[in-house]
Amino acid sequence: MRTVAEAIANLERTTDSPLFVTLGRIFAEAGHELSLVGGPVRDAFLGRKSPDLDFTTSATPDETLAILKPHVDVHWDIGREFGTIGARIGDDTVEITTYRADKYDHITRKPEVAFGKNLEDDLFRRDFTVNSMALRLPEKVFVDPHKGLQDLLDGILRTPGKPQDSFGDDPLRMMRGARFASQLGFEIEPETFEAMKNMAASLEMISAERIQAEFVKLMLGANPRAGLEVLVDSGMAAIVLPELPALKLETDEHHHHKDVYEHTLTVVDQAIGYEKDYNLEGDFVLRFAALLHDCGKPLTRKLEPGGGVSFYHHDMVGAKLATKRMKALKFDNDSIKSVARLIELHLRFFGYSDQAWTDSAIRRYVRDAGDQLLRLHALTRADVTTRNKRKAERLSHAYDDLEHRIAEVMEQEELNAMRPDLSGEQIMSILNLKPSKDVGEAYKYLMELRLEEGQLGEEEAEKRLLAWWNNR
Repeated sequence: MRTVAEAIANLERTTDSPLFVTLGRIFAEAGHELSLVGGPVRDAFLGRKSPDLDFTTSATPDETLAILKPHVDVHWDIGREFGTIGARIGDDTVEITTYRADKYDHITRKPEVAFGKNLEDDLFRRDFTVNSMALRLPEKVFVDPHKGLQDLLDGILRTPGKPQDSFGDDPLRMMRGARFASQLGFEIEPETFEAMKNMAASLEMISAERIQAEFVKLMLGANPRAGLEVLVDSGMAAIVLPELPALKLETDEHHHHKDVYEHTLTVVDQAIGYEKDYNLEGDFVLRFAALLHDCGKPLTRKLEPGGGVSFYHHDMVGAKLATKRMKALKFDNDSIKSVARLIELHLRFFGYSDQAWTDSAIRRYVRDAGDQLLRLHALTRADVTTRNKRKAERLSHAYDDLEHRIAEVMEQEELNAMRPDLSGEQIMSILNLKPSKDVGEAYKYLMELRLEEGQLGEEEAEKRLLAWWNNR
């Protein structure tokens, strides 16, 4: 949109649907105000379809429920305590919230829920001006007391009132600003950013679950680098993800190495670029593994004689650090294990470019990657950030060859379902064992044979098993 008038005209066209007409009419007939508010208004101006339809009203939750019941397919009041009633009308899901005028105790950061009296006060308590716009229904009057539309057109984030007051009410709004930088490409207005820097430590009062939710949205934005830079430059990252700013390693005039922080942001960008190649669009696990793949370097850095720098075992150290941080942020176990596995394996390929692997090495690579193989492909390719064009091409061709070798071996041996030549039941029968640790050891031995030598057949596998068992 080039002008305010064009933007408002587009919003009015967006709200011509029967849903908006019906909702506006039934609330007006009941003597109450209703307005489309927040994200849906912002997204309509941006030409995006909002995932949520949020409304605000002068009606109390009980009155809202009474107005909606005759006109909706399903309704729920799980958010009644906060003034919100939800409903489904056809294919649309709506949430309608009574005007709010909350007060915060600035200790627990939990609001004392209070209902407001007018739309303008409700808009003032919202996080940023671009979310403080509304469209009154059914009359379609645009309400923008804080010049949010102009900020939207300019790509600027600022708070409706003083940023210190807004972030004092809810510090998570600062992370939301970083998220909008990622999702929408907005810049944060200087006074607002200065408040973020001064108040970053207050994020310590926010629950891990809320921090995690905002961080995931940031990482899944169109440009995570922009949001991550806001987190680091404001000091918020030092609170919520200290492993990231720690990558800004101090330089030494006698020892030179790649800027790990800038390298990491580039790897994140490049991993996103590879998502489509591996059918991984919008994959948080891949993006987060890219972000933390080198987080073990600060703890493993060693300045070597002659000006070299080493980071021995930073892959294993990094996997442990990532696991610890993700647990602190209350991520699910599957995501934690996946990210840790990718970080553990992200260096494995780089020996392949020097000397082609045997088939057994290929099998181990596939086995160790397991269901993370496609993500590992994307992460490994993304980790090549050298400016040496010849070196970059050599590594790219080497990984092309590795993927080709993997495809060949998988086709020959169905590696996706790799098993030893004998099952656990067969092992117990041959060795006359009951379920025990010995059976697991025997299975592991046969699996190693399978990886090293390929399929042996049951007869040969039984001979080798008996020989191993007798020579233990």
